[in-house]
Amino acid sequence: MKPVSELLKEKPWLGWVFFLATVLIVFLLGLFASTVVERRAESFTLQAVKPIADWEPRNEVWGENYPREYETYMKTLDTNFASKHGGSKDIDYLEKYPELVIMWAGYAFAKDYKQGRGHGHAIRDIRNTLRTGGVKESPQPATCWSCKSTDVPRVMAKVGAAEFYKGKWKDKGAEIVNPIGCQDCHDPKSMNLRITRPALVEAYQRRGKDITKASRQEMRSLVCAQCHVEYYFKGDEKYLTFPWDNGFSADSMEAYYDKMDYKDWEHTLSKAPMLKAQHPDYELFMTGIHAKRGVSCSDCHMPYKSEGGVKFTDHHIQSPLANVANSCQVCHREETETLIQDVYDRQDRVEELRRIAEKAIASAHLEAKAAWDAGATPEEMKPALKLIRHAQWRWDWVAAANGLGFHAPVEALRVVGTSLAKAEEARKTLAIILIKHGKTYPVALPDFSTKAKAQAILGFDIPAMVADKEEFLKTVAKQWDEEARKRQGFLYEY
Repeated sequence: MKPVSELLKEKPWLGWVFFLATVLIVFLLGLFASTVVERRAESFTLQAVKPIADWEPRNEVWGENYPREYETYMKTLDTNFASKHGGSKDIDYLEKYPELVIMWAGYAFAKDYKQGRGHGHAIRDIRNTLRTGGVKESPQPATCWSCKSTDVPRVMAKVGAAEFYKGKWKDKGAEIVNPIGCQDCHDPKSMNLRITRPALVEAYQRRGKDITKASRQEMRSLVCAQCHVEYYFKGDEKYLTFPWDNGFSADSMEAYYDKMDYKDWEHTLSKAPMLKAQHPDYELFMTGIHAKRGVSCSDCHMPYKSEGGVKFTDHHIQSPLANVANSCQVCHREETETLIQDVYDRQDRVEELRRIAEKAIASAHLEAKAAWDAGATPEEMKPALKLIRHAQWRWDWVAAANGLGFHAPVEALRVVGTSLAKAEEARKTLAIILIKHGKTYPVALPDFSTKAKAQAILGFDIPAMVADKEEFLKTVAKQWDEEARKRQGFLYEY
């Protein structure tokens, strides 16, 4: 091979080729280095932030310092996503599952029960639901606000948790105006995750644990566990309490409630002392494989995302199925369609068994009423009513949790299976009582195949309830908003 010098003498134009190639390479290397330095600088640059008050409830104020997080949080107002079994769209569960009306006879959920929407809708939805009543009736305690607003920690800091829980729900409406958001989970000084609801701290203490020792990964679930849990209102003070003393399972909480002879309400048809599960997402999750593998709630529902060189948590808190690439596929390498179908397969199985249980439990309540009407005594009815109580509690422990059992499919199927077994055992017990009192079995049950028919059995006048709620919103809610503007100079617009 000829040396380069000879080649250049023979072909002088090669020099220009080498020169231009060298310039191009140097330019590209410089551009690459500049981009790396710029992105590294962007990722490490500390943002100049305005001070945020300790109990600042306005999410838009936090958003001035943390615009990416705030912009994604505002997407919780979007109600367009629907998966096969959930999402953020409006779903009237009483229309979809009319058995629930019968199962909740005597409880506010029989009036109105819809799919929970995004966090940004929390205030609007609790104001509008028929469960919080209207002008004529607004029986719910102030404790019902506890998980709905960033104003709750602010007011608790001012008056104390016990004082906050006292009184009626409608009495706190002027104070509670901002929906779930930033300061529910973050310290405004450091932005570290923190617990702002005392019920979670107290539940840990009763279990002999110090929640301040939780790791950051544990905190990425515990901030969710402030609200996405089972709870009850203890005593006349309606003190918010988590029934975790015996453990997280449906069985352990059932034993907890039975020991203290607690009931949320007495069923108006069966007269059974009933329990209402709230939304035990954290407890069900803790019995599943994801919790055992150290996955947090945020890993799936608030996955990380990047803009430029900045990595941050996506605050569009939503179903992982709406963002499989950033949630599921971080760990699972299967195709998107495969992963979604895997979820649906598990949910379908839970729903199939759950629907059978719902029909059996609703029938048991109606058969119990028939037994009372036939002259059954309290002593005769006691075993059947306890079975109904346990059957519905176990059904509700799965049904009330988000995700249709997917947080722990094996445990969900076990619990719903025991619910169905107890419901059928209750019906067998009631059959014996009915026959003993001269009735043929099966008894003729009223038609509850639609929401309207089921609510008619309970004597509901839904149009009157709706009109009463509308009147309530015209008066009390307007007063709330005016008082909030005078006191704080703002009202969150949603």
